[in-house]
Amino acid sequence: MIRIAIADDHPLIREGFKKLLARQPDFALAGEASSSGELTTLLAGTGCDVLVLDISLPDRNGLEVLPELRKRYPRLAVLVLSMHPEDRFALKALRSGAAGYLSKSSAAAELIKAVRKVASGGRYISDALAEIFALNSAAGGQGPAHEALSARESQVFLLLAQGIIVKEAAARLGLSVNTVHTYRRRILEKLSLQSNTHLALYALRHELID
Repeated sequence: MIRIAIADDHPLIREGFKKLLARQPDFALAGEASSSGELTTLLAGTGCDVLVLDISLPDRNGLEVLPELRKRYPRLAVLVLSMHPEDRFALKALRSGAAGYLSKSSAAAELIKAVRKVASGGRYISDALAEIFALNSAAGGQGPAHEALSARESQVFLLLAQGIIVKEAAARLGLSVNTVHTYRRRILEKLSLQSNTHLALYALRHELID
C-alpha cells in the first residue's frame, strides 16, 4: 500500500485528488494539509511514502519547504503538483529535492503513474519536462556534449539515465524498441560514453537529474 499525503490550499484540488486515490486499490490517503504549518504537523504524526506538494502554499512557498523536507524526511518522495507549467519551476523543484514535477493540467493517468514511480524510489520526468531539458540544452552554442543532442535524443537520454529500461522508454515515447536502441547508440556516441551507467553518471554530474 502506498501512503500518500497532499498539501494544497485549494479544497477542490484536495477533494479531486482524494477521489482519484479512492479508485486505486494500492493507494491510501495518509492525510492532507492546506499550509506548510499544517504539513509540518501532519508529517510529524503520520507516516507516508509520497507527498504531493503544491508550490503555492499560503504561508510559505513549496520550493522553500522542499530542502527542509528532504533533510528531515530523506525517504519521503515529494511529487510537486503545481498550476504553473513545467518551464516555470520544474528544474528548480527537481534540484531542490523533488522526485517529480507535474502541472495540475496533467491527465489523471499521468498523476497515478507519477505517484507509483516516485513511491518505488524513481524520479518522474514528464514528456513536457524532457522537452524543456532538450530545449535548454539546445540553446547557447558551445557547451557540454549533451547540448548537441536532438529533442528526441534528450528524451531518451533522460529516461535511460533514470534507469528506465529500453522497452519501457519505447512505450512511454510511443517508439519501437529498435528505434530507442538506435537513439541510445547515437547518444552514447555523441557523449563518448559506453553504457547506461555512464549516462546516469553524466546526467548527475551535469545536474540533469539528482
